Amino acid sequence: MGPEVAAFEAEFAEFLGVRHAFAVASGTAALHLALLSTGIGPGDEVIQPAVNFVAAANMTTLVGAQPVFADIVALAEPTIDPAHVERLLTPRTRALVVMHYGGHLCRMAELAALCRERDLVLIEDAPHALGARYLDPAGRTPHGRHAGALGDVGCFSFFSNKNLATGEGGMIVTDRDDLAERIRLLRSHGMTTLTWDRHQGRAHSYDVVAHGFNYRFDEMRAAIGRVQLEKLPAGNTRREALVREYWRSLAEVPGLILPFHGRPGESAHHIMVAVAPSADERRTIVEHLITQRIQTSLHYPCIPDFTGFAQTGDDRLPLSREFASRTITLPLYPDLPQPALRTVCEEMAAALERVS
Repeated sequence: MGPEVAAFEAEFAEFLGVRHAFAVASGTAALHLALLSTGIGPGDEVIQPAVNFVAAANMTTLVGAQPVFADIVALAEPTIDPAHVERLLTPRTRALVVMHYGGHLCRMAELAALCRERDLVLIEDAPHALGARYLDPAGRTPHGRHAGALGDVGCFSFFSNKNLATGEGGMIVTDRDDLAERIRLLRSHGMTTLTWDRHQGRAHSYDVVAHGFNYRFDEMRAAIGRVQLEKLPAGNTRREALVREYWRSLAEVPGLILPFHGRPGESAHHIMVAVAPSADERRTIVEHLITQRIQTSLHYPCIPDFTGFAQTGDDRLPLSREFASRTITLPLYPDLPQPALRTVCEEMAAALERVS
């Protein structure tokens, strides 16, 4: 929590155009602090996407609230559906968590309007979307605002597979001074002064005024983060070029759905996904790619289908479950060679042709 961390936070806040940025131990820690700082707790309901990494749902449960899962808009647009969110609202609903899947922003104008009308906290789970901006021609959201700066709180992860990676770590951002003060306290045991302040002689003791956590960030990772932040725009540009090449190469493959293909806007292009014609064909494609030494992944299993989140109302999430059963995450990173990308596309097509 020394000068490198302070500089990283300042540069990150300037990049996003927000008033406050706090480096924390992980993206999960950022989500935990987002919920705590906005007063979410026992008896509250937090609507969130069923297609997401489990961290947001885990942290919702940890603070004593109830996660309520919403469906996606479509297989070609796997972000949270504003219409379904509205149907899920109850008197206990206190917050909405949105996740910008793959770096492509949610329908933020509709979601933000819904939160304003119902006085809900809007939390952006934005680890996929660092550098993406929301461009709303209708002007209902500030034109060109970055992902993470559109709600009450924005949360980012710097895990090793993210567009900005420090190995582990995260950032929580806000424009609200009241939330910033609470986040500052909760990040480090509720202490009024930190070790670095005492080391520099700016303080000789401290008080503890809240029950907080050790979610601090260290100097080494902050130094790495500062360099990675400088590289981020170029890395995102390269990712975009690779994704567009994927889209060109796979657009004519029968049966494949390419989420966000042709959609206007500015994405961070965190991952490249293709939706297979069926769950069986997904398995066939993945098994074939393994034989060709091509790694794939799944972003993400449907959270309510995990044992720890089993719940009733299985028919509420048909698109999320269909997406989870058919989606394939393909290799994507800034240094991905063009010949390797072509090989992936050729083997995808070959696998589907074999099935048909």
